Amino acid sequence: MKEQANQIRPGWVLQHNGKQYIVSKINLIQPGKGGAFIAVEMRDVVTGVKTQERWRTADTVEKLMSEEFDCQFLYKEGDHLVFMNSETYDQFEIPTDMMGESALYLQDNMEVTVNFIEGKPVGVNLPPSVILTVTETEPAIKNQTATNSYKPALLSNGIRTTIPPFVNEGEKIVVSTADGSYVERAK
Repeated sequence: MKEQANQIRPGWVLQHNGKQYIVSKINLIQPGKGGAFIAVEMRDVVTGVKTQERWRTADTVEKLMSEEFDCQFLYKEGDHLVFMNSETYDQFEIPTDMMGESALYLQDNMEVTVNFIEGKPVGVNLPPSVILTVTETEPAIKNQTATNSYKPALLSNGIRTTIPPFVNEGEKIVVSTADGSYVERAK
């Protein structure tokens, strides 16, 4: 089905140049001169090769119809991730490299949505945010709270991000799965 390029979302499966791609990241770019365009990072469903493509916002793309199933992440086994369909309780594996860096956000028993094309899993859609623990960060500098500055931190899943100065080691925070940015303290 044809869709406008400015409607593209992560997790969509597109038909482009005779191949099927799953969208992993999008970026709307509005240059000072000229029209806006969409920069799309996507991965070939068959080979797993990443590529980037740009479309003007008025261009159309071919969105493939994929089946979405609510699934649960069970565990990692070697270089594969094991999921279970929440309705049928069928288990299936997905190569870890198919998910890329987003695999780092998976937590045991996490509810996700998996896209299937012709009975084959092609993509995993994570929840918008996860709760992680700050394992390493610098101590806050006195009177630093007056400015809008952030400090580097290492999270329990191994990802580096920046956090506000009032967050300390050992605290749980909410992190966006889209870009790894700090959202808020966990409640």
